[in-house]
Amino acid sequence: MKEQQKKKAAPVLVVLILIVLVGAAGVGSFLINRYKPGTEYMAGNEYFNLTDENSVALIQNGELLEEQAVLIGGEPYAAYTYVESQLNSCFYWDEETKGILLTTSGGVQTLLPGDAAVAKTPGGQPAVQQESDGKVYISLDVVKEYTDLDYAYYSDPNRVVIRNEWDGVEQATVQSDTAQVRQKGGIKSLILADVQKGDTLLYLENLDNWCKVMTADGYTGYIQTEDISEPEAIEARTAKKDSYERITRDHKINLVWHQSTSTESNDAMAEMTAEMTGVNVISPTWFSVTDETGTISSLASADYVKLAHEAGREVWGLIDNFNEAFDETTDLAYASVRSRIIEQLLAEAASCGMDGINVDFENLKEAGIPHYLQFLRELTSAAHAQNLVVSVDTPVPQAYTMYYQRGEQARFVDYMIVMAYDEHFAGSEEAGSVSSLPFVQQAVEEMTRVMPADQVICGIPFYTRVWTEKFGQSAITSEVLGMDGAKNYAKENQMTETWDASLGQNVATVETSDARYTIWMEDEQSMEEKLKVIQSADLAGVAEWKLGFECADVWSLISKYIETNS
Repeated sequence: MKEQQKKKAAPVLVVLILIVLVGAAGVGSFLINRYKPGTEYMAGNEYFNLTDENSVALIQNGELLEEQAVLIGGEPYAAYTYVESQLNSCFYWDEETKGILLTTSGGVQTLLPGDAAVAKTPGGQPAVQQESDGKVYISLDVVKEYTDLDYAYYSDPNRVVIRNEWDGVEQATVQSDTAQVRQKGGIKSLILADVQKGDTLLYLENLDNWCKVMTADGYTGYIQTEDISEPEAIEARTAKKDSYERITRDHKINLVWHQSTSTESNDAMAEMTAEMTGVNVISPTWFSVTDETGTISSLASADYVKLAHEAGREVWGLIDNFNEAFDETTDLAYASVRSRIIEQLLAEAASCGMDGINVDFENLKEAGIPHYLQFLRELTSAAHAQNLVVSVDTPVPQAYTMYYQRGEQARFVDYMIVMAYDEHFAGSEEAGSVSSLPFVQQAVEEMTRVMPADQVICGIPFYTRVWTEKFGQSAITSEVLGMDGAKNYAKENQMTETWDASLGQNVATVETSDARYTIWMEDEQSMEEKLKVIQSADLAGVAEWKLGFECADVWSLISKYIETNS
């Protein structure tokens, strides 16, 4: 009986053992499959979103862009709009000539679509091509010639890798004999690229066991942390760059603007500057663009220049855009208008013998900035041919004027003058300082962030405002006063003055039965605080608006901080 029971139990045991073995095999297979790295690759065309054989992916500073380039005759070209906005705004499309204007240290070149005479690709094709839909493309090889960037083209799939930013870039080296960069952080994720020991990867982000990286040929994905070295910073550097020579002085600039609106104003210069010391540049407001064709008005005077030179001062004639008949947003879009302004201005400069040009185009609109930049490029190129200094006035950088592209302006012009005043102005909704110390500090910090300090001149005011706030009324009014005028007003009206260290100014106030009167004083104390900032930042110099508003002692004070060697 027992033997029969044993015989019956044996098959059952075998079945149980088989079940266990099969289960174990299943678990083992599950575990093996779970922890076995995936071997499937992601197609390159899919990764780079390429839909046809002539599309070219753009990878810029480690980021795959939605914008794509194209192959023309087997060579990569990028849309003009991308080149101008992201790589080099010196490639400027001119609607009038229907071509690209390229400004370099050697002057302005015109690159017409389909014309290989001026510039061509390594394969001998025209640098600029225009498709049937009107879209304009520029050879990336030609862009690289004139632009501060690194660039490489790879095929199968078509892509270009561009870098024009180097600050804060890190790299890591592959340490394993072989490793994979995957689409996502996980061993089952699709493989983007195989990498070998010693390969260098752009290091983007640490995710504990995985790191986000980019391969040299443009694939951005994830690699296991254990497969790469610790990241190390890549030394900030720049690629080949066209050099734009500046005309500068070997001393600090002390410039005063002279508001000259008539021949009588010119004649008064000698008397107005008789007691002036330390100033080595005078900038008379002589020129204005008067219509949409680029005609300019002029008060230029050779006698004025002669007197200034005899006193050891240069003359930088100022040109403005204040005439309402001229709209720089639309009018500067025409090469003929820009050329007309420049030709007249340089003819006047040669006739009177002045030493430089001061461009004072204000209230610029964002839509007009590309045309304004091109005007500055063309003006500077032509002015330098006559050995004329070019300086440009600009308001204090604020969030709403960042589109001015001050750093791009500074690539060409010799000096940038930041007008560190009109913090509060005639149309302001509240009373306040014309030029507080924090406002000046902000001006200096923002300007020197995008250009060298020795290219920045800080403009300061010789004027202030007396503000009237009528009780029971919301509207405020103000009146401009010079330095002596403000002192006299405060004294005559028995105003109480209090030093405000946070603003770097004396604040004078008085109340009557119907109104409050306030002046944020511009005096020797406020001037000295501003001059300390300018001296500490080692700027190129100082500029003052305007001649005739100063007090007698201010000239010696400025000379104490600004060594002009004049």
